[in-house]
Amino acid sequence: MAGATATPRKVVLAYSGGLDTSIILKWLQTEYGCEVVTFTADLGQGEELEPARRKAELLGIKPENIRIEDLREEFVRDFVFPMFRANALYEGLYLLGTSIARPLIAKRLAGIAREVGADAVAHGATGKGNDQVRFELGVAALDPALRVIAPWRLWDLTSRTRLLEFAEANQIPIAKDRRGEAPFSVDANLLHTSSEGKVLEDPGVEPPAYVWQRTVDPREAPDAPEDVEVTFERGDAVALDGEALSPATLLTRLNERGARHGVGRLDLVENRFVGMKSRGAYETPGGTILLEAHRGIEQITLDAGSGHLKDSLMPRYAELIYNGFWFSPEREALQALMDRTQEHVSGTVRVRLFKGSARTVARRSRHSLYSERHVTFEEDAGAYDQTDAQGFITLNALRLRLVAARNARVR
Repeated sequence: MAGATATPRKVVLAYSGGLDTSIILKWLQTEYGCEVVTFTADLGQGEELEPARRKAELLGIKPENIRIEDLREEFVRDFVFPMFRANALYEGLYLLGTSIARPLIAKRLAGIAREVGADAVAHGATGKGNDQVRFELGVAALDPALRVIAPWRLWDLTSRTRLLEFAEANQIPIAKDRRGEAPFSVDANLLHTSSEGKVLEDPGVEPPAYVWQRTVDPREAPDAPEDVEVTFERGDAVALDGEALSPATLLTRLNERGARHGVGRLDLVENRFVGMKSRGAYETPGGTILLEAHRGIEQITLDAGSGHLKDSLMPRYAELIYNGFWFSPEREALQALMDRTQEHVSGTVRVRLFKGSARTVARRSRHSLYSERHVTFEEDAGAYDQTDAQGFITLNALRLRLVAARNARVR
């Protein structure tokens, strides 16, 4: 249970293999004298993960206590795709790339803890950010008896200098380029890259060009547009340009296509759950295309009432994910509603990519509600009697007439 004071016996640590989580690993060993199990997830961050295994071994972790798992398919299938069925955007702009990864990490931390008999888990999120909340709410929902250790809220290593001194005193390898502070912090997975801190902390200054690592500058993108066709079944993308693909492979391909056209950049000052504002530079090339395509297929397949209801609930749904409530009853209830609306959201959308933009240019579906007979400016052969509109307008105008009459009376 979070906040417990008993010394833990065995701790499962979310471990990247980087300097900070290596320091946390050694701190757990020295502070508690406990056995540590490292967990490193491949979420499509684009890094080789075997160095994390070697680093853990170097720090005294037994081979059987080193877990490296490829979670890319589960991440996209069970977390990203359900979120995209809702067209989720936090504060109208942010595609929640960091937020949606944390529930899966929490799920595996709790799962591995059960498998190995650990009584605690640990993470490397700081006490200022949202990730500590997301990790710990997830663990609380999945295993309330499990203790969560958050070293950044507990230790006295409060400066970069003290962190490096601790690393040197405990023979933790330090790359030469890590002795100086990194110009910004990066979090990456298959959905996005997030850059925060240091050179990005002044929202009045444009992000330096070197911050954008995943996408080309839209001004330098190809001068010719490129089209991509995305096929959906029940709200989830299943094929690109007619080729059936697994969820992770499909998002990887979309990332490649979007990146070379400079699609998916966002410079955002957002409201953190912990109460402060923060500034981030986000790159979500594949997700930006996917959102545009999904809205494109919903345009012709989703009933207006269902669509408007979804749109009215989406901000609340997105906020729940941003704030770490993926496993909450209310998120699950909203998810059931979102999923129900997707029963007929099947078909193909053509999206045009050009110098930072992704725009729907065509869509088709057997499930389409669009009726050309009804909307044509030509003869519609009796499909729609335009005089019917008179009664519709009269009924809807009644309350407006009554309000106008009242206002005139009381002036």
